[in-house]
Amino acid sequence: MILRWQDIADILIISYVIYRVLLFLRGTRAFQLVKGLLLILLLNGLAKFLGLQAISYFLERVINLSFIVIPIVFQPELRRGLEELGGGFWERGVLSSKKGAQIVSELFVAITSLKETKTGAIIALERKSSLKDFQEKGVKLNAEVSAELILSIFNPKSPLHDGGVIIKEDKILAASCFFPLSDRDMDRRLGTRHRAAVGLSEVTDAWVIVVSEERGEVSFAVNGRLVRDLNEEALRRVLERYYFVRQKNGLMNKLLSWMRGE
Repeated sequence: MILRWQDIADILIISYVIYRVLLFLRGTRAFQLVKGLLLILLLNGLAKFLGLQAISYFLERVINLSFIVIPIVFQPELRRGLEELGGGFWERGVLSSKKGAQIVSELFVAITSLKETKTGAIIALERKSSLKDFQEKGVKLNAEVSAELILSIFNPKSPLHDGGVIIKEDKILAASCFFPLSDRDMDRRLGTRHRAAVGLSEVTDAWVIVVSEERGEVSFAVNGRLVRDLNEEALRRVLERYYFVRQKNGLMNKLLSWMRGE
């Protein structure tokens, strides 16, 4: 049998899709479910091979039921995946390099100041997944990002210090926003802010920076994972990656860059 170029293209595309799906699900609740379903499929095949009809019938019902349950239970993950699929096709940066560098500097100064004073804070950097649902429940600001404003928001005497701020590009969209808490097993020393940071990163692709008021520790949550105790160099890398690297990740942008010879 001779493989046509269409067959090779089919194999490559399907392989890439499966790889991206597994990469997206890795470390999430849905990934554990996928492993469970694969095990059930394997057991079902074994039951059919051995002629165990009752077991095979039962396992097939479980598999059929799972296709109804999965969209309901994992709605946040599915929503995030679709948003990433759509956002990944055409993504463009709206900030100039000079403006981006200015915002990075403002955020860096604000976060390091919060760390030094052990002032609790949670800052969500919006990416492809819209945070409008959380923004609507907070206090809308739509203000320019500045270190002074961020420090005033998280001042313990400020009425906005509870909850987190949502930032998109060069705007602080809202403050006093409350995010879903993660139900994962975490260090008992970590408080509500850290659970909220991880929780938001589980249901969206937002990057979330947390400052602990107990230890003055800066942590970073992404894709349901928490990186603790960032030093200043690591913090700056996170901010620079958000404002510079992400602007060039869209598939259409990559194509346009290639056509321009960049």
